Amino acid sequence: MDHENYGKSGRTDSNSNIASGVEDLVAGIETVSRETLVKKLHIFGESSGALRAGAFAMAHPERVDRLIFSGFTYKGEGSTTLAERAKQVEEYRTHNRRLRDRAMVRSIFTRDKPGTSDPAVAEALADQELKFGDQVPTGTYLDMVTKLPIVDPAKVLSPVLLIRGEYDGIGTVDDLVSFFKLLPNGDRQFVIVPGMAHSVVLGLNRELFWHAMHSFLTPPKSVAT
Repeated sequence: MDHENYGKSGRTDSNSNIASGVEDLVAGIETVSRETLVKKLHIFGESSGALRAGAFAMAHPERVDRLIFSGFTYKGEGSTTLAERAKQVEEYRTHNRRLRDRAMVRSIFTRDKPGTSDPAVAEALADQELKFGDQVPTGTYLDMVTKLPIVDPAKVLSPVLLIRGEYDGIGTVDDLVSFFKLLPNGDRQFVIVPGMAHSVVLGLNRELFWHAMHSFLTPPKSVAT
């Protein structure tokens, strides 16, 4: 979904942080539930979207069926991506918008491990995003460098699939394992997708990601008590 100040959504003075993203999810999921009559939904979030999804799951566990995170970060320990973003923290504190031009979109696909994504995908994504301008909110970046951990694993009650691209620079294996260990639901999986970096949705090995997601969302019925 397009959160406040992104894409086709309305423009305000907000920096559209994680908390406001949870409010957006409340409204969006209520709309989906009203139209489908389904009260508990599967939810997938990538990167800052994973933090939004996790924060929503903590606040509204009754609305979440199965939860999938990718590009997630827990405490941010050892994160090369967040270390770079931290250098701009004062800019994020004092400005509600940051530049997201074609070069920045391209960097998502190259900053961790060049060759894990098709460059044409980055160009196609930039073509679509730049229709809405080259500025996006700073709120999620500010939260990620000043407020981690945002998601408390002990309060995420649903089944969880935690997916990491092999070369993702935003969440280390150790950081994610420490999160995974504290999840209270025994129905949980941690999958590392080989040959992938931050965006497992759009990388060259994305079919491995889709396979892991499909498997998690369609498990056979458990017979254990």
